Amino acid sequence: MTRLVLNLRLRDHVTPALKQLHWLPVPGRIKFKLCLLMHLIHTGGAPQYLVDTVQSVTTSSHRHLRSTKTTDYVKRTTRTKFGERGFSHSGPAAWNSLPSHLRTIIDTNVFKRHLKAYLFTESFA
Repeated sequence: MTRLVLNLRLRDHVTPALKQLHWLPVPGRIKFKLCLLMHLIHTGGAPQYLVDTVQSVTTSSHRHLRSTKTTDYVKRTTRTKFGERGFSHSGPAAWNSLPSHLRTIIDTNVFKRHLKAYLFTESFA
């Protein structure tokens, strides 16, 4: 899509064009979508079937640990690399990798703006 928008040739590099358009690369876009879904789960705006796929650390059986006071979610263990692509593993993995100041934002529009800025600097730093 970047090549089409900026009329680039087949051999032109896409990375400078992505920077110019302020677009995230594909892995960054995937992480953005995963973190946005996890944010909706965290703030109570997600459908119940998504809420049922993840479990907060605070509701796990380890109530006496210091980690129960965080906004982390439990990553389901998988036996295969294919299983790591499932939302119950990749969603909490993406969410837990965010800095804590992003995970405490309640407003979804503010969260999206800050998340994109964070992922943009992470991708092109």
